[in-house]
Amino acid sequence: MKQFLLIALCATSISAVAPATVEAAVIKRACLASDRSAATRARCNCIQQVANQALTNSDQKTVAKWFSDPHQAQELKMSQSARDDALWDRYQNFGQMAQAVCS
Repeated sequence: MKQFLLIALCATSISAVAPATVEAAVIKRACLASDRSAATRARCNCIQQVANQALTNSDQKTVAKWFSDPHQAQELKMSQSARDDALWDRYQNFGQMAQAVCS
């Protein structure tokens, strides 16, 4: 039930994305540039749409760097700052949403 509600929320809110956020597409570009076999155009586009809902533009720029250097994510996760903790929480939420919607 929880996953269904999450998918429904994402599906209804994706259409309300601000145009400036969509144009950035930094997550989609990083996804497509990655060497992951599952990084198809459709999946990366879906992941970008979820990122537009779950992450700020600044968050997206930071997270996009993690596609090529995952160690940066680990460093942020281990950080003790409240700001980094908040970003990590948003990132985890984004990951759960993307997994539910884009799988």
